[in-house]
Amino acid sequence: MKKIAVLTSGGDAPGMNAAIRAVVRMGIDKELEVFGVKYGYSGCIKNNIIPLGARDVGGIIQQGGTFLGSARSKKFMTEAGRKDALANFKKLGIEGLVVIGGNGSQTGSYALHQMGFPVVGVASTIDNDLYGSDITIGVDTALNIALEAIDRLKVTASSHKRAFLVEVMGRDCGYLAMMAAIAGGAEAVVIPEVPTTPEEVAQMIIEAYGRGKTHGLIVVAEGAKYDALALDAYLKTRQEDIGFELRTTTLGHVQRGGAPGAFDRTLASRLGARAVEELVAGNSGVLVGLKGGDTATTPLVEIAGKHRPVDPAMFELARALAN
Repeated sequence: MKKIAVLTSGGDAPGMNAAIRAVVRMGIDKELEVFGVKYGYSGCIKNNIIPLGARDVGGIIQQGGTFLGSARSKKFMTEAGRKDALANFKKLGIEGLVVIGGNGSQTGSYALHQMGFPVVGVASTIDNDLYGSDITIGVDTALNIALEAIDRLKVTASSHKRAFLVEVMGRDCGYLAMMAAIAGGAEAVVIPEVPTTPEEVAQMIIEAYGRGKTHGLIVVAEGAKYDALALDAYLKTRQEDIGFELRTTTLGHVQRGGAPGAFDRTLASRLGARAVEELVAGNSGVLVGLKGGDTATTPLVEIAGKHRPVDPAMFELARALAN
């Protein structure tokens, strides 16, 4: 193998740039030519592919987002689209691909692998819902951004004796919300994996007020059946019962745009470098992730199209500590 390419796909995550840097520099160390694909799978089809050297990725390790860009491509979901992408790789002599991204991105990786093209995935999504990795690139930074916001909201909530609904990202996975609730000392957490009615949330706040708490904090995952806005609408009809004044904050994309912390920079560097090593060794069709503190590979067939659920024990911990 003499030439490889790297792309980032799906939602951006803090640490993606560090992973790109690792792929490029490890590739150079292995005497490979490395190319960057602009704007994900769309760039493969449009032949938006550029050569990358060591200096091209200098100074990006601390930057959030992805300097290669990311985009979703409906055309790549078709076999014809993937054939166009492979034709472009062939013209450039590219013999392997590293895909940095989450569930949808790795489904694309698996589709290319099924067509016989060498591809290795790198686990990167703030949702942390990928099989094959205990934690994915971007999660730690996104969690700390959410936690900083929660800490600030608790200060103003206590000053005015208010309850805050705080909605965090995570798509259909409640990991970020659950961990933010534990670390932030929330009174309740609402996640997609555990059905929770507005009435139950109201009761949690009422009980917190009855225990003499000076504030109430409910962390809500964006993918929950009742999101923050839906809960807000219901809880305001119960304002007299609740006791606290109610406010709602949706953190949204601020969680994805932060500069990566030390953990994500290190994790991304390790996973990106390992992905190149796997390609060079001829190990295609795998995802590189972190398991038990070490980098490890998992076949893409075990990952594509699947979502890892949250740990029920952690949800119970969040509930118990809310008292």
